[in-house]
Amino acid sequence: MKPLTLPKSSLLRKPREYKQVYNRGRRVRGDRFTIIHAPNGNEGSRLGTSVHGEKRAVRRNRIKRIIREFFRLNRSFITPASDIVFAVRKDFTADSPAEIKQHVERMFSNNKDRDAAGQC
Repeated sequence: MKPLTLPKSSLLRKPREYKQVYNRGRRVRGDRFTIIHAPNGNEGSRLGTSVHGEKRAVRRNRIKRIIREFFRLNRSFITPASDIVFAVRKDFTADSPAEIKQHVERMFSNNKDRDAAGQC
């Protein structure tokens, strides 16, 4: 496997895989999207995307490409290896993987602060 590729084995593909993540996963909410993640017991993480509220297929597919590119470059942003679903809201406006990375870092830093305070 080439280090800069994202093989299909790194993606959630079946509805039952998404359901398992939604049922067992932990949610980290942000202002533009939510990340749901559940440990998978495999060697690496797998990604799924769920885009809501965007009616144009061109825009939906662009959002998915940007999220996949972020994941390809930052596969280990959640440890241990997990199944991860990005649930995107209709007001999503990120145009690059770098913007996604900034949002994700902010979401997890805010979430750690709440966990430390015992509010989560």
